[in-house]
Amino acid sequence: MENNTAPWPQLEAAAAAALSKAYAPYSNFRVGSAALTSDGRLVSGCNIENAAYGVTLCAECSMVGELFATGGGTLDYFMCFGQLGDGPLELITPCGRCRQLLFEHRGRNLQIKLAQGIVGIDYLLPEAFGPHNITA
Repeated sequence: MENNTAPWPQLEAAAAAALSKAYAPYSNFRVGSAALTSDGRLVSGCNIENAAYGVTLCAECSMVGELFATGGGTLDYFMCFGQLGDGPLELITPCGRCRQLLFEHRGRNLQIKLAQGIVGIDYLLPEAFGPHNITA
């Protein structure tokens, strides 16, 4: 169910711009993500690789960092591009870790643009673990 008033062109431009700043000397696979927050801010991020692969940051990780560095809130619209070498930009699906990040910081009706269309977070991460699973 695609929302034609959604800011997809704006998010595509922001994700592509973020991708152009990615640091990916090991995989040569650059990723850029962008989201619109519940209060109308545009946040974006790029992947930042590391020789110690386990500390590599996905684009969504740096985007969530920007979300909080600029005031917090939740994400209403999200998309990310990937590019291998000089190949074409392609809409990609977030990895499992990033799906969890999106779940944690989602707005009420987070819309995610994939190559297959627009989906909600429950499609990408059914029965997600979240704050409701943690007892005080």
